[in-house]
Amino acid sequence: METKKNKEQYKNNVFVKWFLNNRLSIALLNILLLFLILLVFNKISFILNPVWTFFNAILPPLLVASIQFYLMNPIVDFLEKKWHIPRIITIILLFLIVIGLIIWIIAILVPIVQRQTTSLINNWPDYWKEAQKSFNHMIRDPRLSGVRSNINDAIANAQSKLFTTSKDSIDIAVANVTNAVNVITMIVMTLLTAPFVLFIMLKDGHKFKPYLAQFAPQRLQKSFASLLHDINNAIASYIRGQITVAFWVGVMFSIGYSIIGLRYGITLAVLAGFLNLIPYFGTFIALIPALIIGIMTSPLMLLKVIIVFAIEQTIEGRLISPLVMGNKMNMNPVTTILLLIGASAVSGLWGVIFAIPIYAVIKIILVRLFNYYRDISVLYNEKDNSTSDKKSLEE
Repeated sequence: METKKNKEQYKNNVFVKWFLNNRLSIALLNILLLFLILLVFNKISFILNPVWTFFNAILPPLLVASIQFYLMNPIVDFLEKKWHIPRIITIILLFLIVIGLIIWIIAILVPIVQRQTTSLINNWPDYWKEAQKSFNHMIRDPRLSGVRSNINDAIANAQSKLFTTSKDSIDIAVANVTNAVNVITMIVMTLLTAPFVLFIMLKDGHKFKPYLAQFAPQRLQKSFASLLHDINNAIASYIRGQITVAFWVGVMFSIGYSIIGLRYGITLAVLAGFLNLIPYFGTFIALIPALIIGIMTSPLMLLKVIIVFAIEQTIEGRLISPLVMGNKMNMNPVTTILLLIGASAVSGLWGVIFAIPIYAVIKIILVRLFNYYRDISVLYNEKDNSTSDKKSLEE
């Protein structure tokens, strides 16, 4: 009887009920510990600075090699499993194909883009003057007399800010000429080292997961290997999907702009393909110069550009993206847009590009950790606890 009474008192204890066995208290305690760890790392950041410098130095070739790895590795794995072709032979053939594509791009595509870009830069002042004339003619409309002064003030402020920003950018560029040398050095080193890193990754990439899994405790190696598998699939799906969709976006715009005869169409299509790597917003950003050139050409050309864009978006949204991307990232569109807005505010363009894969990896890790915590924690085994409590009380 005394044992039962002690157990009942322990169970009804306020401290136990509202702190030890309370999910909110445990969650807040874990958050507090997380922030304490971050505070400690912030205090010893001077120790981690050399590590961060080293990481920044090796990141570009690793990043370039990783992107190419996720594009080439499925081919290497397929030929090895299906036709028993040695990995080295497939890798050498893929390298030769890539070199051929680079030569083709340099010989054919680059001169076209260079000519159109040079012509666009030279003619842009004329386009800008025409745009100003059209805009001035528009605001002289009597129907806009009530807001004409506000429009003029907004234009004056925008021009003033643009001039100030341009002047500051020039000063910064002149003051940081040495950074250009560093960037060029980084690009050269990346081009020289990335192929070697890629070759090693393609040759021994299938060994990475077992190698990393062995560092986990014996009882967790299976779940850790599964975690690595999920992370790898998420990153691979995103990279392959984004690059494939961007490629077909560039092809569709090239065909569409060539059919309607838009000036600088190839350059604008290549720009649209690259900017499509920015989820949701990239294609719309690339549409702006096409609309400007279209409206400066003729109202009919503007209509044609809009039609091409509508057709491209329909094909991309209804066919290419569902076929290539599917629902592999398992992300709500609202979550994606908010994530991109927040990432752009924190890290600019790089934040927008890498926000989704980083979010996917963090989500996978957190879900795994939560499931593991739920399995071992008594807070989520209420039925088992109540049953055991009843049995102990009956005894």
